[in-house]
Amino acid sequence: MRERLKALREAAAQVADAAAKATPATAAPGKIEPGLAGSLRAVRRQLADEKLAQAPSFAGRVAVVAITRHAITLAGKVVAALPDARLHVPEKFLADAERCAPGAVVAYTGKTGEELGRLFGAVDGIVAIFSLGALVRLIAPHLKSKETDPAIVVLDEEGRFAIPMLSGHLGGANALAGRLAVVLGATPVLTTASDVRETLAVDLLGREHGWALDATHEALVHASAAVVNDEPVALVQEAGSPDWWTRHANGRRGPLPANLTRFDRLEDVDPARYAAVLIVTQRALPGNYADALAGRCVIYRPQEDA
Repeated sequence: MRERLKALREAAAQVADAAAKATPATAAPGKIEPGLAGSLRAVRRQLADEKLAQAPSFAGRVAVVAITRHAITLAGKVVAALPDARLHVPEKFLADAERCAPGAVVAYTGKTGEELGRLFGAVDGIVAIFSLGALVRLIAPHLKSKETDPAIVVLDEEGRFAIPMLSGHLGGANALAGRLAVVLGATPVLTTASDVRETLAVDLLGREHGWALDATHEALVHASAAVVNDEPVALVQEAGSPDWWTRHANGRRGPLPANLTRFDRLEDVDPARYAAVLIVTQRALPGNYADALAGRCVIYRPQEDA
């Protein structure tokens, strides 16, 4: 896919260069020969489509919340790019919103904080186009846990930055921010250590394949810290698809992180040598391993042939 994008960029540059050479010097600025202009538009459209196809995906209902007239214009672009999105605005902006996102507008009459509280239990993701600080204060009373809170992404009114604020991994805010960055030409501002460094995200391993996570919260925290701090971690895979790495957390490049050592069987692992052990298996842990790995073991349960 990256090679395809590179080829399309080169094609666009070649067409643009040919157009510039074929256009008379007396032509108006920006005007190029009609036939070449059509070719350039076609290549650019194809490049945009390829970029969107490569962008992280986010499946679920999304509420786009805009509270100023300028933000509503940007919100319309966001709604158009997300199939299950609705634009939520104060009632006084209903007419403006309908022009930008016809048929996809929800107008509310109460306070924005109250609307956000209602959305917490009703949608999978929230895109807020207003101040990050204001949003922090508005959602504070509604926060419960990363297992249940929706993904929240903050955009500035100009669409320059996409900031995943809440539920970056489990809720998918990092993926949602990445997709919006592609759509809007924005910069995704990621702060999750595993995504910034493109290392293993312990809480997402096998998610694309439907693997079930079997671990305590304490073990997840311990194993995640071990991975991002470059401590030795054993990765045992006895079941499941072997190609999970290239699809992991919307795709990883290159080899596995150097601090991860792969094994085909749990019995080949010396627990004393590793800060944490990640196990992809369909069997129950032998009693001696369960005791030796207590608090630092994360198990992933693949479905058959997954």
